[in-house]
Amino acid sequence: MSDDTPYTCSEYFRDEVKANLGKFNSIEAADPQLRRASVALVIADVGLGADIEGINNPKEWSSDSAIFLTRRSASLRNHPGQWALPGGKLEAGETDVECALRELEEEVGVVISPENVLGSLDDFVTRSGFSMKPIVIWGGKGLETQINLDEVASLHRIPVSEFLRPDAPRLTKVDTSKFPVLRMPVGKEFIAAPTAAILYQFREVCVLGRPTRVAHFEQPRFAWE
Repeated sequence: MSDDTPYTCSEYFRDEVKANLGKFNSIEAADPQLRRASVALVIADVGLGADIEGINNPKEWSSDSAIFLTRRSASLRNHPGQWALPGGKLEAGETDVECALRELEEEVGVVISPENVLGSLDDFVTRSGFSMKPIVIWGGKGLETQINLDEVASLHRIPVSEFLRPDAPRLTKVDTSKFPVLRMPVGKEFIAAPTAAILYQFREVCVLGRPTRVAHFEQPRFAWE
């Protein structure tokens, strides 16, 4: 048994996440007409904090586990300023993993070997016609980052414990669907599906070991218009 706390960025937590993903049968989108994309769920350390209102930054470098979350650049044509995981469309001949690792390097300047990929979650089909595959990647401690300001306004290390808040997730009924919109609270912010749905499934599958599905959750109109 490790002396680490359950969510310390350690080999113990890495192995727990990998084992939970190994027991999870992820579902791929069946529609071949969908455009394919990958997003990177990078597990790293909290470091000096999330730099988000409502989450206290540690006084010194923290080894608690965190997930990389970005704010998209305000200059982007699609979804400017929205919360997002590093990721993007697959290029010709690319695999889902290759795409996630490439986008991670392009957006936040982090190079990670394919050997550090722990697994994947369910494809999430967006209203805009994409099938997004979440790739779970072990980044470990002390990752140095360099954001690409053409694509990313800011990078935030969100503590894994933040996704375990008792008020998460938030479900909101909408008139246009029988399924609710899912949001995840992060500090005083609220992140909406599809990113929120992926973060929620990460919590359920990778952290808590529960085979929870999220593909049915609705997305707010601003996420796909």
